[in-house]
Amino acid sequence: MRIALRELRRRPGRFAVATSILTLISILLIVLGGLLDGLTASNTGALRSQRGELIVYSADAESSLVRSRITTAIRLEVERVAGRGNVSGLGSVQVGARVPGRGPRDLVPVVLFGYQLAPRQLPEVVPARDEVYADSSLVARGVRRGMIVRLGQARSAVRIVGFLDDSRFSGQGTLWGSLATWRSVIAANRPSERAGAGVEQALVVRTAGRSASREAAAIDRATAGATRTLTIEQAIQALPGVSAQQTTFNQIIWVTIAVGVLVVALFFALITVERVALYGVLKAIGASSRTLFAGVVLQALVVALIASAIGAAAGIALDLMIPVGGAIPFSASAARLVTSTVYLVAAALVGCSFSLRRVLRVDPAAAIGAGDA
Repeated sequence: MRIALRELRRRPGRFAVATSILTLISILLIVLGGLLDGLTASNTGALRSQRGELIVYSADAESSLVRSRITTAIRLEVERVAGRGNVSGLGSVQVGARVPGRGPRDLVPVVLFGYQLAPRQLPEVVPARDEVYADSSLVARGVRRGMIVRLGQARSAVRIVGFLDDSRFSGQGTLWGSLATWRSVIAANRPSERAGAGVEQALVVRTAGRSASREAAAIDRATAGATRTLTIEQAIQALPGVSAQQTTFNQIIWVTIAVGVLVVALFFALITVERVALYGVLKAIGASSRTLFAGVVLQALVVALIASAIGAAAGIALDLMIPVGGAIPFSASAARLVTSTVYLVAAALVGCSFSLRRVLRVDPAAAIGAGDA
């Protein structure tokens, strides 16, 4: 082990190529993971910010807020199962926002949500009519506290009273106001989609400690199949493109990890061939194959950790340079940095393990004889 560390310290150039390639792989892993996390966050923040555990859609809505309509009669059935205080309405409409200081045709796409149960980070008291909270990503678009923003073709005026983080939906910034605000905006801008009094697009249900899956099944039975009730995670996975994005990016990440395994395997295979005579001498004076291979593993681990540290620093720098809500959805979270490091270290350990057989087969007499020849 000491010999392995001494070689790393005295001959770092020998490991420069492997470290450089693994650094590039580390950066690629972090960039891919950051893009995946950024895309997922920009599409699902509005659902993840809910304080309830279940989302109730109408059965024919295909788990889409836009298509869903929950009538007063259906809501009463849901309340009988979950309790009236645990059920709240939710509505949404996608519109273009005219922000002061931007051109008349330079619209900012937003999703206006009407709610009864306040999302996380917001006060429990629902804001007054025509007052909304805005997602912090809209700051980059010029939205400020106290500003009057006009929505849609009807230019419905709403005033920004505060901000919340990580509540984007479908890749767009969000506004959060009362159901009355939502109804007035949708009636003015989308008359064909207007929702009458007592009609919401979906219901957010708190289970109050009960089993979410059993509660969901009970709600759908009580409404005689008129609803489809999902957990928050199920609702997220049902959003268009979310599952496909995750599958595609994860496949690319695993291919990248496989390349890392191949790089380490080839590098340490060459290193081991060069060290056959040295291993023969060490075995002749009593070193075991386990000790020799432990040195190989240690070197692979150190190289992978150095590459991971450089990759993590690059990922953090990239995250700081890209604004929240910018054109590139990127998020270098601590969990992603740790996961990428674990993947790269695992790839390095698996890759160097291919040298084990060659180390075990080193014969001291033959290796020393070959070295003397």
